[in-house]
Amino acid sequence: MANPVPAQRAPRPRHSPLVRCIAMVLLALIVVVGLAVLITWASVNPKKLKYSIEQGSISRYNLTNNNHLNANFHFVLRANNPNKRISIYYDRIKATVWYEDHKLSINDVRPFYQRRRNVTYVDLNLMAIQEPLYGTVARDLRMEKDSGTVNLDVKIRSKIRLKVGVFKIHRHLKIMCGTMKVPVSSSKEFQRVLCDVDL
Repeated sequence: MANPVPAQRAPRPRHSPLVRCIAMVLLALIVVVGLAVLITWASVNPKKLKYSIEQGSISRYNLTNNNHLNANFHFVLRANNPNKRISIYYDRIKATVWYEDHKLSINDVRPFYQRRRNVTYVDLNLMAIQEPLYGTVARDLRMEKDSGTVNLDVKIRSKIRLKVGVFKIHRHLKIMCGTMKVPVSSSKEFQRVLCDVDL
């Protein structure tokens, strides 16, 4: 009876020294870049940007019999950058005024640059021109106007660049401010409103 031939193991593939060298260099680069990002982040110690609406008013208010709104909205946004090493370029800025779920007005805001550890005040001027109101929106707006204030939300979207040293990081910024009681009557005073930030 013939003896069985032992199964031969397939030879292990041998990686060339060049492939091993490239793999080691890539791994080292990943580690170095990761450490650099970690050290930079720790040294920058970023703090949250803070926003609030300091002033708000409505002028030239007119809600027609066929439920079309004309009004001028004015707000002052306080932008606080508390960071020691981060400055901000606000490139594209859009501000929107909302009543309940109805958009009353939208407008572009002039781009600006904010230095480190800086507080900047930004005027937001928006207009509603023959804005049609539907459903109960017109009725609710009339009732609130008679009380001297109107509950509004202000939403701001911006493309920004965070400048850290020579690096610039592109981000999208969303600022939500509301619900705020905005005076229609001069006898009412506006109360400062803090805004939520999504960056």
